[in-house]
Amino acid sequence: MTSTVKSSWSRTRLRGTAAVALAATAALLTGCGSEDKADDPLAGEKADGGTVVVGSNNFAESILLADIYGEALKAKGIEVTYKPNIGSRETTYGLLKNGSITVLPEYNGSLLAYLDPKAEQKSTESVNAAVKAKLDPKLTLLESAPAEDKDSVSINAETAEKHGLTARSTLADLKDIAPGLVIGGSPEFQTRHQGLLGLEKEYGLKFKSFKALDAGGPLTQAALAKNTVQAADIFTTDPTITKEKFVVLQDPKNLFGFANVTPLVHKGGLTQEGVDALNAVSAKLDTKTLLDLDTQVQLENKDPLDVAKSWLKSVGLG
Repeated sequence: MTSTVKSSWSRTRLRGTAAVALAATAALLTGCGSEDKADDPLAGEKADGGTVVVGSNNFAESILLADIYGEALKAKGIEVTYKPNIGSRETTYGLLKNGSITVLPEYNGSLLAYLDPKAEQKSTESVNAAVKAKLDPKLTLLESAPAEDKDSVSINAETAEKHGLTARSTLADLKDIAPGLVIGGSPEFQTRHQGLLGLEKEYGLKFKSFKALDAGGPLTQAALAKNTVQAADIFTTDPTITKEKFVVLQDPKNLFGFANVTPLVHKGGLTQEGVDALNAVSAKLDTKTLLDLDTQVQLENKDPLDVAKSWLKSVGLG
Protein backbone atom coordinates (compact mmCIF):
# COMPACT_ATOMS: atom_id res chain seq x y z
CA MET A 1 0.00 0.00 0.00
CA THR A 2 1.27 3.49 -0.78
CA SER A 3 0.50 6.31 1.61
CA THR A 4 0.60 9.86 0.25
CA VAL A 5 0.61 12.72 2.69
CA LYS A 6 -1.25 15.57 1.00
CA SER A 7 -0.31 17.99 3.76
CA SER A 8 0.69 18.09 7.40
CA TRP A 9 -2.83 19.30 8.21
CA SER A 10 -3.47 17.41 11.41
CA ARG A 11 -0.04 17.96 12.90
CA THR A 12 -0.09 21.63 11.91
CA ARG A 13 -3.52 22.12 13.45
CA LEU A 14 -2.56 20.27 16.61
CA ARG A 15 0.70 22.11 17.04
CA GLY A 16 -1.00 25.43 16.42
CA THR A 17 -3.53 24.66 19.11
CA ALA A 18 -0.88 23.24 21.39
CA ALA A 19 1.26 26.34 20.98
CA VAL A 20 -1.50 28.36 22.64
CA ALA A 21 -2.44 25.75 25.22
CA LEU A 22 1.17 25.11 26.16
CA ALA A 23 2.36 28.72 26.18
CA ALA A 24 2.51 28.91 29.94
CA THR A 25 3.94 25.40 30.19
CA ALA A 26 6.62 26.17 27.63
CA ALA A 27 7.62 29.27 29.54
CA LEU A 28 8.04 27.18 32.66
CA LEU A 29 9.99 24.55 30.77
CA THR A 30 12.28 27.22 29.41
CA GLY A 31 12.85 28.57 32.88
CA CYS A 32 13.42 25.33 34.78
CA GLY A 33 14.45 22.91 32.05
CA SER A 34 17.58 22.75 29.96
CA GLU A 35 20.73 24.37 31.17
CA ASP A 36 22.62 26.93 29.08
CA LYS A 37 19.47 28.21 27.36
CA ALA A 38 19.83 31.16 25.02
CA ASP A 39 17.91 34.18 26.28
CA ASP A 40 16.27 34.80 22.90
CA PRO A 41 15.35 31.65 20.92
CA LEU A 42 14.98 33.71 17.75
CA ALA A 43 18.37 35.38 17.99
CA GLY A 44 20.18 34.80 14.73
CA GLU A 45 23.79 34.76 15.90
CA LYS A 46 25.75 31.75 14.80
CA ALA A 47 27.29 29.49 17.40
CA ASP A 48 30.88 29.99 18.50
CA GLY A 49 33.30 27.53 16.93
CA GLY A 50 32.85 24.06 18.41
CA THR A 51 29.54 24.84 20.12
CA VAL A 52 26.48 22.88 19.03
CA VAL A 53 23.19 24.79 19.29
CA VAL A 54 20.18 22.53 19.84
CA GLY A 55 16.82 24.10 18.98
CA SER A 56 13.24 23.06 19.62
CA ASN A 57 9.78 23.99 18.44
CA ASN A 58 7.23 25.46 20.80
CA PHE A 59 5.60 22.33 22.19
CA ALA A 60 6.53 20.12 25.12
CA GLU A 61 7.66 17.02 23.23
CA SER A 62 10.05 18.99 21.03
CA ILE A 63 11.61 20.63 24.10
CA LEU A 64 12.06 17.20 25.71
CA LEU A 65 13.65 15.75 22.57
CA ALA A 66 16.00 18.72 22.33
CA ASP A 67 17.10 18.06 25.91
CA ILE A 68 17.71 14.41 25.05
CA TYR A 69 19.82 15.35 22.02
CA GLY A 70 21.74 18.02 23.88
CA GLU A 71 22.54 15.89 26.91
CA ALA A 72 23.60 12.97 24.68
CA LEU A 73 26.05 15.31 22.97
CA LYS A 74 27.30 16.68 26.30
CA ALA A 75 27.97 13.12 27.45
CA LYS A 76 30.51 12.94 24.62
CA GLY A 77 32.23 16.10 25.80
CA ILE A 78 30.63 18.32 23.14
CA GLU A 79 29.83 21.89 24.14
CA VAL A 80 26.09 22.55 23.81
CA THR A 81 23.78 25.54 24.13
CA TYR A 82 20.01 25.56 23.62
CA LYS A 83 17.49 27.69 21.76
CA PRO A 84 14.18 26.25 23.00
CA ASN A 85 10.58 27.02 22.18
CA ILE A 86 11.32 28.71 18.84
CA GLY A 87 8.07 28.30 16.94
CA SER A 88 6.98 26.89 13.62
CA ARG A 89 8.89 24.83 11.03
CA GLU A 90 9.03 27.86 8.75
CA THR A 91 11.17 29.62 11.37
CA THR A 92 13.33 26.72 12.53
CA TYR A 93 14.15 25.62 8.98
CA GLY A 94 15.54 29.07 8.21
CA LEU A 95 17.60 29.14 11.40
CA LEU A 96 19.08 25.74 10.54
CA LYS A 97 19.99 26.91 7.03
CA ASN A 98 21.85 29.97 8.27
CA GLY A 99 23.62 28.04 11.01
CA SER A 100 21.96 29.78 13.96
CA ILE A 101 20.95 26.36 15.22
CA THR A 102 22.81 23.12 14.60
CA VAL A 103 20.35 20.39 15.57
CA LEU A 104 16.56 20.21 15.69
CA PRO A 105 14.23 17.30 16.55
CA GLU A 106 12.06 16.71 13.48
CA TYR A 107 9.40 14.27 12.24
CA ASN A 108 10.41 12.83 8.89
CA GLY A 109 7.01 12.52 7.20
CA SER A 110 5.85 15.94 8.36
CA LEU A 111 9.11 17.49 7.16
CA LEU A 112 8.68 15.82 3.76
CA ALA A 113 5.12 17.14 3.54
CA TYR A 114 6.52 20.63 4.21
CA LEU A 115 9.22 20.27 1.55
CA ASP A 116 7.11 18.42 -1.01
CA PRO A 117 3.37 18.11 -0.24
CA LYS A 118 2.82 15.69 -3.13
CA ALA A 119 5.55 13.22 -2.18
CA GLU A 120 4.54 9.61 -1.60
CA GLN A 121 5.43 7.97 1.69
CA LYS A 122 6.02 4.23 1.33
CA SER A 123 8.50 3.52 4.13
CA THR A 124 10.69 5.26 6.66
CA GLU A 125 13.67 4.74 4.38
CA SER A 126 11.97 6.15 1.29
CA VAL A 127 10.68 9.13 3.25
CA ASN A 128 14.15 9.92 4.52
CA ALA A 129 15.64 9.58 1.04
CA ALA A 130 13.01 11.95 -0.33
CA VAL A 131 13.66 14.45 2.47
CA LYS A 132 17.41 14.40 1.80
CA ALA A 133 16.76 15.02 -1.88
CA LYS A 134 14.69 18.11 -1.08
CA LEU A 135 16.71 19.55 1.80
CA ASP A 136 18.81 22.65 1.51
CA PRO A 137 22.36 21.44 0.69
CA LYS A 138 23.62 22.81 4.02
CA LEU A 139 21.35 20.41 5.92
CA THR A 140 21.16 16.69 6.40
CA LEU A 141 18.92 14.17 8.14
CA LEU A 142 20.39 11.66 10.57
CA GLU A 143 18.99 8.22 11.38
CA SER A 144 15.32 8.02 12.35
CA ALA A 145 14.09 6.59 15.62
CA PRO A 146 11.35 3.96 15.64
CA ALA A 147 9.42 6.45 17.80
CA GLU A 148 6.57 8.13 15.94
CA ASP A 149 4.20 10.92 16.95
CA LYS A 150 1.40 10.69 14.41
CA ASP A 151 -2.33 10.25 13.95
CA SER A 152 -3.91 7.00 15.07
CA VAL A 153 -7.33 5.52 15.61
CA SER A 154 -7.49 4.85 19.33
CA ILE A 155 -10.32 3.32 21.31
CA ASN A 156 -11.24 3.82 24.94
CA ALA A 157 -10.71 1.21 27.63
CA GLU A 158 -14.41 0.31 27.81
CA THR A 159 -14.59 -0.44 24.09
CA ALA A 160 -11.32 -2.35 24.13
CA GLU A 161 -12.45 -4.57 26.98
CA LYS A 162 -15.88 -5.16 25.45
CA HIS A 163 -14.42 -6.35 22.16
CA GLY A 164 -11.21 -7.96 23.37
CA LEU A 165 -8.90 -5.47 21.64
CA THR A 166 -5.32 -4.86 22.78
CA ALA A 167 -2.28 -2.85 21.72
CA ARG A 168 -1.50 -5.69 19.30
CA SER A 169 -4.86 -5.28 17.54
CA THR A 170 -4.95 -3.60 14.14
CA LEU A 171 -7.42 -1.35 12.38
CA ALA A 172 -8.60 -4.39 10.44
CA ASP A 173 -9.90 -5.82 13.72
CA LEU A 174 -12.49 -3.03 13.83
CA LYS A 175 -14.22 -4.09 10.61
CA ASP A 176 -17.02 -6.09 12.22
CA ILE A 177 -17.61 -3.74 15.15
CA ALA A 178 -17.15 -0.32 13.49
CA PRO A 179 -20.86 -0.10 12.50
CA GLY A 180 -21.68 0.14 16.21
CA LEU A 181 -19.05 2.78 17.05
CA VAL A 182 -19.00 6.57 16.92
CA ILE A 183 -15.64 7.97 15.84
CA GLY A 184 -14.41 11.48 16.59
CA GLY A 185 -11.79 13.83 15.20
CA SER A 186 -11.28 17.19 13.53
CA PRO A 187 -13.84 18.18 10.88
CA GLU A 188 -11.19 17.50 8.20
CA PHE A 189 -10.79 13.92 9.42
CA GLN A 190 -14.20 13.16 7.93
CA THR A 191 -13.19 14.10 4.39
CA ARG A 192 -9.47 13.21 4.17
CA HIS A 193 -7.82 10.07 2.89
CA GLN A 194 -5.86 10.10 6.15
CA GLY A 195 -9.21 9.89 7.90
CA LEU A 196 -12.58 8.26 7.28
CA LEU A 197 -12.10 7.93 3.51
CA GLY A 198 -8.87 6.01 3.90
CA LEU A 199 -10.17 3.93 6.78
CA GLU A 200 -12.98 2.71 4.54
CA LYS A 201 -10.83 2.26 1.44
CA GLU A 202 -7.87 0.55 3.12
CA TYR A 203 -9.54 -1.32 5.98
CA GLY A 204 -13.22 -1.51 5.01
CA LEU A 205 -14.30 0.43 8.12
CA LYS A 206 -17.76 1.99 8.16
CA PHE A 207 -18.60 3.65 11.46
CA LYS A 208 -22.02 4.30 12.95
CA SER A 209 -21.40 8.06 12.83
CA PHE A 210 -18.74 10.75 13.01
CA LYS A 211 -18.51 13.48 15.67
CA ALA A 212 -16.59 16.64 14.71
CA LEU A 213 -14.26 17.66 17.54
CA ASP A 214 -10.66 18.91 17.29
CA ALA A 215 -7.35 17.58 15.92
CA GLY A 216 -6.37 15.21 18.69
CA GLY A 217 -6.86 17.93 21.28
CA PRO A 218 -8.79 18.27 24.54
CA LEU A 219 -12.26 17.96 22.97
CA THR A 220 -11.35 14.66 21.31
CA GLN A 221 -9.56 13.37 24.39
CA ALA A 222 -12.52 14.19 26.66
CA ALA A 223 -15.10 12.70 24.29
CA LEU A 224 -13.17 9.44 24.09
CA ALA A 225 -12.63 9.28 27.84
CA LYS A 226 -16.34 9.91 28.51
CA ASN A 227 -17.41 7.37 25.84
CA THR A 228 -19.20 10.06 23.84
CA VAL A 229 -17.17 8.55 21.04
CA GLN A 230 -15.72 5.06 21.20
CA ALA A 231 -12.89 5.65 18.69
CA ALA A 232 -10.97 8.81 17.88
CA ASP A 233 -7.99 10.36 16.11
CA ILE A 234 -5.38 10.59 18.88
CA PHE A 235 -1.65 11.23 18.44
CA THR A 236 0.49 8.22 19.30
CA THR A 237 2.55 9.93 22.04
CA ASP A 238 -0.33 11.82 23.67
CA PRO A 239 -0.04 11.29 27.46
CA THR A 240 -3.82 10.88 27.75
CA ILE A 241 -3.26 7.43 26.20
CA THR A 242 -1.52 6.46 29.43
CA LYS A 243 -3.83 8.39 31.74
CA GLU A 244 -7.10 7.10 30.27
CA LYS A 245 -5.81 3.66 29.17
CA PHE A 246 -6.71 4.28 25.53
CA VAL A 247 -5.70 1.52 23.12
CA VAL A 248 -3.87 2.63 19.98
CA LEU A 249 -4.69 0.32 17.07
CA GLN A 250 -1.86 -0.73 14.77
CA ASP A 251 -1.85 0.61 11.21
CA PRO A 252 -0.04 -2.04 9.11
CA LYS A 253 -0.97 -0.36 5.81
CA ASN A 254 0.54 2.94 6.98
CA LEU A 255 -2.58 4.93 6.21
CA PHE A 256 -1.35 7.65 8.56
CA GLY A 257 2.06 7.86 6.92
CA PHE A 258 5.29 8.24 8.83
CA ALA A 259 6.33 10.61 11.60
CA ASN A 260 9.56 9.14 12.93
CA VAL A 261 11.52 11.34 15.32
CA THR A 262 14.67 12.31 13.41
CA PRO A 263 17.51 14.78 14.04
CA LEU A 264 17.78 17.50 11.38
CA VAL A 265 21.30 18.89 11.32
CA HIS A 266 23.31 21.76 9.86
CA LYS A 267 26.17 19.85 8.21
CA GLY A 268 29.01 22.14 9.22
CA GLY A 269 28.15 22.22 12.90
CA LEU A 270 28.39 18.61 14.05
CA THR A 271 31.40 16.30 14.23
CA GLN A 272 31.21 12.59 13.41
CA GLU A 273 31.26 11.91 17.15
CA GLY A 274 28.18 14.10 17.48
CA VAL A 275 26.47 12.36 14.57
CA ASP A 276 27.16 8.98 16.17
CA ALA A 277 25.79 10.18 19.53
CA LEU A 278 22.48 11.30 18.01
CA ASN A 279 22.16 8.15 15.90
CA ALA A 280 22.66 6.13 19.10
CA VAL A 281 19.74 8.03 20.66
CA SER A 282 17.54 7.22 17.66
CA ALA A 283 18.40 3.54 17.94
CA LYS A 284 17.07 3.43 21.51
CA LEU A 285 13.94 5.60 21.21
CA ASP A 286 10.68 3.86 20.35
CA THR A 287 7.09 5.11 20.53
CA LYS A 288 6.32 3.41 23.85
CA THR A 289 9.38 5.00 25.43
CA LEU A 290 8.59 8.45 24.05
CA LEU A 291 5.01 8.17 25.33
CA ASP A 292 6.36 7.32 28.78
CA LEU A 293 8.80 10.26 28.73
CA ASP A 294 6.08 12.64 27.53
CA THR A 295 3.82 11.41 30.32
CA GLN A 296 6.49 12.17 32.93
CA VAL A 297 6.85 15.72 31.63
CA GLN A 298 3.27 16.63 30.73
CA LEU A 299 1.25 14.75 33.35
CA GLU A 300 3.69 14.26 36.22
CA ASN A 301 5.19 17.76 35.80
CA LYS A 302 8.78 16.54 35.87
CA ASP A 303 11.55 18.77 34.54
CA PRO A 304 12.25 17.69 30.93
CA LEU A 305 15.99 18.03 31.50
CA ASP A 306 15.82 15.62 34.44
CA VAL A 307 13.69 13.21 32.41
CA ALA A 308 16.15 13.39 29.51
CA LYS A 309 19.19 12.78 31.71
CA SER A 310 17.55 9.89 33.55
CA TRP A 311 16.52 8.13 30.34
CA LEU A 312 19.91 8.59 28.69
CA LYS A 313 21.61 7.15 31.75
CA SER A 314 19.20 4.18 31.78
CA VAL A 315 20.13 3.24 28.20
CA GLY A 316 23.86 3.81 28.59
CA LEU A 317 24.03 7.11 26.69
CA GLY A 318 24.29 9.57 29.55
